[in-house]
Formats: sequence, structure tokens, C-alpha cells
Amino acid sequence: MKIQDTRAAITGGVSGLGLAVAKHLVAGGAKVALLDINDDKGAAAVAELGEANARYWRTDVTDEAQVAANLAEAQAFMGGLNVAVNCAGILGAGRVLGKDAPMPLKNFATTVMVNLVGSFNVAKAAANLMQNNAAGDDGERGVIVNTASVAAYEGQIGQAAYSASKGGVVGMTLPMARELARFGIRVNTIAPGIFWTPMVDGMPEAVQQSLSASIPFPSRLGRPEEFADLVAYIVGNRYINGETIRLDGAVRLAPK
Repeated sequence: MKIQDTRAAITGGVSGLGLAVAKHLVAGGAKVALLDINDDKGAAAVAELGEANARYWRTDVTDEAQVAANLAEAQAFMGGLNVAVNCAGILGAGRVLGKDAPMPLKNFATTVMVNLVGSFNVAKAAANLMQNNAAGDDGERGVIVNTASVAAYEGQIGQAAYSASKGGVVGMTLPMARELARFGIRVNTIAPGIFWTPMVDGMPEAVQQSLSASIPFPSRLGRPEEFADLVAYIVGNRYINGETIRLDGAVRLAPK
């Protein structure tokens, strides 16, 4: 699929990795729908991207009816929907056995709901619309790109909930790709390492330097633009399907 033909819904699209994807796609001639929960950042993102190219919908990715309704409105605004990029997520950090008490089950459940169930919710709602698209080259009708994490493979202490949620995203990628193949819809996942995000910006410089030094090469944090580049490549290369791609500078997370 060519970038200029892309009509993409992006969750978590008003900041961080999601906004970087939106910028990259719009620069290539695409239209984007930004699904997020920060109205102020949503308005700023639309102003930056241009009202003809982007629109914001306040969206709770765990709300089945809201996601379906907002994606339908996004499809109408963009004149189609053929790409969905799941970038919405939360950290959900916390030890299983905390200092005062075991982790409350609601903390674990909330992390899984947003990161895993939310990704599934958006993917299946998008696929429901994509299946009716006219078939392009090789019969392609749509592309779904999920975001996992290297923590899906090497979760650190305090990341039980986060790692479980991201491991679930990795686990559903292949079976979803296999099922949606008959509709010409591809499903892939990116597992980023340590990237420059708003969260990292707030860390002390010494912590940022320590994180950078832990990455073999290049010894720096990943740039959101590099994530966006990979999303665009996945969209453009029809033979990438059912795959989870690590984007991490060869880092392997230590236990803590």
C-alpha cells in the first residue's frame, strides 16, 4: 500500500510514538484519525497536521461501542480506512508483592485491559470495516500494526502486568494474521525497546544516560521517527505479515 493512499486510525496518536506515526504518514500524503484521551494535545496535533489531514476523537480503547462508532466516523472523514496503528498503552508498573501488600488485582487487570484488550478491540473493529474495502494489489484490503515491547520477552522486576499485556499482543499477532488473511488484511506488531517518549523526557539526565549506555548499538534511545519509519515500511511491504519485529538496538533488558 502506498503512503499517499493510506487512511489510518492511530490510537495514542496525539503524543509520543503515535504522533510520530501520524506526522510521517501525513508528510507522505496520508490522512489520519487520532484516537486518544487528551483533548488539549489532540487539538494541538490537529493544528500541527492540518485540519484537512487529521481529526481527533476522544477514545477509550477499552470501550467497544465507542471504538466502533469513532472508527466509523473516522472512516467517513478520511474517505476510507485501510490502516490501524495501535500505540495507546500504559506502563502499569508495580511489584507482585509490594512493600505493604500484594499488587491489587485491579492494577493488573487495568494494564491488561488497556494494552491487550484495547489493542484487540481496535483491531477487530478496524478489520470489520476494512473487510469491505475494494481489494488492491495481491488482494490487500488493510493493514493493522500493533505495538508490543521488548518487555514481552525480558520483563523486568515490577513489569509483571506490563509484560503480560505486551506478551499477549505478541501472541495474538500470528493467529489474527492467519484469520484475516482471507480478507486481505495483514497484521503485524512492533516491539520497541527504550525510546524517547514523554515519560523519558521527565527522567533525570543521569538516568537517561544510563539507559542509553545499556543499548549496544547505537548507544542511544530510539527516536519516535524510527518507529514511524518502520510502521510506514510495514504498510508498504505486503509480504510482511504475522510478524513481530523488535526495534531495540540489540538491547536485552536486565532483571531490574
